[in-house]
Amino acid sequence: MKRRTPNVTLRSAVAVAVVLLLLVADQFLKIYVKTHFLLGEMRSMGTDWAYLYFVENKGMAFGLDVVGGTVLLCCFRIVAVAFLIYTMTRIVRKRFPLSFVLLMSMILAGAAGNIFDNLFYGVFFTESTCYDVAFPVGWNEGYGTFFTGKVVDMFYFPIIRTVYPDWIPVWGGQPFIFFSPIFNLADAAISCGAICIILFFRHSLQRTFLMFDRKRLTAHRS
Repeated sequence: MKRRTPNVTLRSAVAVAVVLLLLVADQFLKIYVKTHFLLGEMRSMGTDWAYLYFVENKGMAFGLDVVGGTVLLCCFRIVAVAFLIYTMTRIVRKRFPLSFVLLMSMILAGAAGNIFDNLFYGVFFTESTCYDVAFPVGWNEGYGTFFTGKVVDMFYFPIIRTVYPDWIPVWGGQPFIFFSPIFNLADAAISCGAICIILFFRHSLQRTFLMFDRKRLTAHRS
C-alpha cells in the first residue's frame, strides 16, 4: 500500500478544514439570524451600505427561484455535492496547486451549506414571520417537512443607490440599486471560489475537465 506524500496529506487537511470551517460559520450565522430577527428585519452593520437583512427563499443562490420546487433543488444539490467530493479526492491525489484545492473546497462547502436549510430547517424550526421570531422545536414540529426547509439569507450591500436618468427608455426615473441581491455565506463561498478559479486557475480548471475525458487526456499528454 502506498503511503500518502506530505503534499497529499496537506491538501487533504486544507480541503477538510476549509469545508468544515465554512459549514460551521454558515450555519451559525443562519441560525443566529433566524432565531434573533423577524422576517424582513434589517439591521445596519455600521455603514449605510452594509446590512443584515433577514429573508428566506426556496430557490437558488441570491434568492433566485427554481422550477420544480425545493425538493427537486435539494436533490440536485445533493448530487452536485457528491460529484464535487469525488472530484476533490482526485484533485488532491493528483497534486493540484494548494490554492486551487482551497478554492474548490470553498465551492464544495457553499454547495453543501444550503442543503442543511432545505433538509432540517422546516423540521426543527417554527416559521419566521414579520411578527414572530422563529425558535427550535422537536422533530417534525416545525413549519415544514424534511426536504422543504427555506434557505436563510442575510447579507445585503446596497453600495450605490440612485435613479436611472430620465433619458433612458423604460427605466428612466426609476430607482437603481447596486448591489441588490441578498445572500448568505454559502452563496458567497461559491461565487468567490468560482470567480477566482476562472480568473487565475484556468489551466487547473482545464486539467480538472480532462480528468473526466480519457480520450482528450491521452491526446493532451501526447
